[in-house]
Amino acid sequence: MVAVNDLASALNGLAPAGFAALGFVLGMRHATDPDHVIAVTAILTRERRLAAATRTGLLWGLGHSLTVLIVGLAIVVFKLRVPVRLGLAMEFGVGLALVALGLPAAAAALSFLRRRLGLARAAAAPARVHSHMHEHGAASHRHVHAHHADGDPAHHSHLLDSDSVFAPAPRSALKSFGVGLVHGLAGSAAIALFVLSAIPQPLWGVIYLAVFCAGTIAGMVLITTAIGTPIVLAADRVTRIHRGLVMGSGLLSLCFGLFIAYQIGISHGLFSSAPVWTPH
Repeated sequence: MVAVNDLASALNGLAPAGFAALGFVLGMRHATDPDHVIAVTAILTRERRLAAATRTGLLWGLGHSLTVLIVGLAIVVFKLRVPVRLGLAMEFGVGLALVALGLPAAAAALSFLRRRLGLARAAAAPARVHSHMHEHGAASHRHVHAHHADGDPAHHSHLLDSDSVFAPAPRSALKSFGVGLVHGLAGSAAIALFVLSAIPQPLWGVIYLAVFCAGTIAGMVLITTAIGTPIVLAADRVTRIHRGLVMGSGLLSLCFGLFIAYQIGISHGLFSSAPVWTPH
C-alpha cells in the first residue's frame, strides 16, 4: 500500500473516476497479502470444482469487506481511536484463524508418520450382517451372521489413506466467510486510519472504503480462481499430487499462523504490560 503522503498528494489531482480507480486497484493489491492468500488456499485445496474455488474467494471477500466497512466507517465518520491492545488482539485473531485452518493437515501428517513408523493399527472395517434360512425336516429357521472384512493389507491401506482432510469440505462456504470476517476485522483499523489521514472528508473516505472493498473482492475472486484451477485439475487426475497440495497448504497455514501469533503476542507485546502496535 502506498504511503499516506503519496496518496494524499495523488488524490488532490484526481478526478472522481481516477479516485475510484485508485481505490479499486489498491483493494486488489490488498487481496494479495500473504496471510490472505495462505488462508484461502488452505480452504480451496479441498474443493473439486472450479466454481466452488471462485465462490471461496467471493465469500472471503464479502466477509472481509463487511468488517472493513463496519469498523472502518465508525473510525472515519466518528473519528474513533482503536486501543493498542485491541488492535493487536484483532491481528492476533488472524494467526489463530490460520492455525485452525492448518490443524486438520497437521493431524493428517501425524497420522501418516505413525503409519509409516508402524505405530498405528489398521482401521477395522465395519461388520456386514446377513442371514441364512435353514430347514430341518418340516421346520425352518433363520441364522444371522456377522462377517468382517479380511485382513488384506491393501484394504486397510485404503481405509487409512481416506482421511477426511482430503475430502471436500461441506462447510467451506461458511468457513470462507468467517475467515474473511476475521481478516477484515484485523485490517479494518489500519485501512480506516490510512484513509482518515489521507482523506479528511468523511464522505470521500466512505466512498473510498466502498471502492477499496470492491477491489478486494474482485482481487480475491481472481486469486482463488487462478490458484483453484491447477488444484481442481490435480484433484480429478492426479490424486497423489492433490493430497500433497492439501497437506502442504494446511501445514503452511499452521506455520504462518504460529509465526503471526508469536510476532503479535510476544514481539509486539500483546500479553505484556507495554504493547506496541503500528497499523499496517
